[in-house]
Amino acid sequence: MSEPNEPKKPVSGYGAGGVDTVISVEDVTRQVAAIAEEIPVSRLEELSNGEAHVSIQNLRAGYGKMEILHDIDLRVGKGQSLCLIGPNGAGKSTILHSIFGFTNIFGGKIVVNGEDVTKLTPSEKLANAGIAYILQDKSVFPGMTVEENLWMGGFLKDQPAEAKQSAEMVFDKYPRLAARRKHQAKVLSGGERRLLEISRALVMNPEVLLVDEPSIGLEPRFIDMVFEILDDLQRRDGKTIIMVEQNAKKGLEFADIGYVLVSGEVAIAGKGDELLANPKVGQLFLGG
Repeated sequence: MSEPNEPKKPVSGYGAGGVDTVISVEDVTRQVAAIAEEIPVSRLEELSNGEAHVSIQNLRAGYGKMEILHDIDLRVGKGQSLCLIGPNGAGKSTILHSIFGFTNIFGGKIVVNGEDVTKLTPSEKLANAGIAYILQDKSVFPGMTVEENLWMGGFLKDQPAEAKQSAEMVFDKYPRLAARRKHQAKVLSGGERRLLEISRALVMNPEVLLVDEPSIGLEPRFIDMVFEILDDLQRRDGKTIIMVEQNAKKGLEFADIGYVLVSGEVAIAGKGDELLANPKVGQLFLGG
């Protein structure tokens, strides 16, 4: 504990320190805007190895009549991971919502595997374009068993037997869930619930995973487990992952590519390890 006359140690970084030392969202937004870069599309294509599996071009989108995203460009290659960081209200989750079909699109387009999917419904994007959206915590059905939750993930399959077969493949992949297949989801630990949420999305065998705040509400040991699962899905199964993560350090350590968003625009883009080493990004988002 500090002595009464001992000067306070300065604290930097969005979300670090006590209430009197935390940089406000407004301050972070202003500081990110001050260090924002002009990012040519060629740089985004370079980061995606020149072969974008998911491409967003000049996207303008939002809710109702309110435009949140302003001419957003995004590129991520097949089997790559992209982490979106930035202050609250920057538009991070709105990008995921727009890709999956939860927003109003005012301009631009979204292309997946060479196909324009901008106007597809969420069900069409899941069934036909191979895009799955993994929501934030508390999206499982607590009164259903683990097995029944997985079956729900295959609700778009033509036959119930197909969903059950896909669920068995998930159980083969994750024995931890298999051991709890008859347990109600409400008795699972936080990490097990997150594993179930991810696994339910896998029942449709998607190519693209949109992951919203995978670490939210989890103990550190479960956070590591979830990122190990996502790493396995990317590295071994070739999934393309686009993630929003408030724990910027963990997200950038995981991701191949990082974008810093501010006010509905991409302010900084680079490889994950480049952004981790960027002192300005570190000061604002990494507590250093």
